[in-house]
Amino acid sequence: MALKIVFMGTPAFSVPTLSAVVAAGHQVVCVYTQPPRAAGRRGLTLTPSPVQAEAERLGLEIRSPLSLRDPAAIDALRALDADVAVVVAYGLLLPQAALDTPRHFCLNGHASLLPRWRGAAPIQRAIEAGDATTGMMVMRMEAGLDTGPVAITREVAIGASETAGELQDRLSQISASAMVEALAQLEAGKLAFEDQADLATRTGRTPIYAKKIDKAEAHIDFGGDGAAIARRINAFSPFPGAWTMVDFGTGPERVKILRAVAAEGRGGAVPGELLDDAFTVAAGTGALKLLDLQRAGGKPMTAETLLRGAPLAAGAVVNGLR
Repeated sequence: MALKIVFMGTPAFSVPTLSAVVAAGHQVVCVYTQPPRAAGRRGLTLTPSPVQAEAERLGLEIRSPLSLRDPAAIDALRALDADVAVVVAYGLLLPQAALDTPRHFCLNGHASLLPRWRGAAPIQRAIEAGDATTGMMVMRMEAGLDTGPVAITREVAIGASETAGELQDRLSQISASAMVEALAQLEAGKLAFEDQADLATRTGRTPIYAKKIDKAEAHIDFGGDGAAIARRINAFSPFPGAWTMVDFGTGPERVKILRAVAAEGRGGAVPGELLDDAFTVAAGTGALKLLDLQRAGGKPMTAETLLRGAPLAAGAVVNGLR
């Protein structure tokens, strides 16, 4: 028999899972999502979340409480009489009272290989750290942050110049299939969990907190290791977007760097110095090649296209302009 499910999610990342759960024949009795947010240049337009838009398309009931700590909100959630809650990037902490409302439990789709990268930005931090792989996990939620036991693991390789946006898109599809598998196992009475302490012992993965990205981290000064800088650029693409200052002959301007890859350095070059006319930049150690960029007010483009209209010669220095 189909499960009665409460779905909780907000961004585009969550949408494939909601769609897949419905397509698998389960009864989604209600969708919880963050309230519409101000958008537009002047912030005058309220825009529903991607999950709300999908729920409306599917004709599902939608709720957007500001908190789940209010006893009335818990009573309303409990009254749905759900078998299980499916939570994917909801954006609100679930207190124990909320976790206890489904007949079985709350299942969370988490984008890392737990116990590594618990927290707010697991996809970005995995790329930034140079992890060779990451993945999606379906876990049983506890009151602690991403500490619950794990049922399903799907591991994937991280590409050498893959951005967080690209990896997020891949993982969102994997999240959908993994959650549908977990629900099928639950229906069959075969869903089993492994404690994260045992998982850490078996895999050698230790807990690391994936802290929320501070926009100040996105300023690139090229003083560090070239490979590490390239990873940071890719991790912060498309949001918040790594940036540096470049002078194309009309004065310094802020330029977003959307993709980069490690490259060979050259002795004697100062950090930020262009080593060729194709945007290979010297770092404090080694170098990196900038592949995709975006000038202020412009569209994303390859370095080749950008330099065709605004050439820079080897020896020019970005972010420290001389």
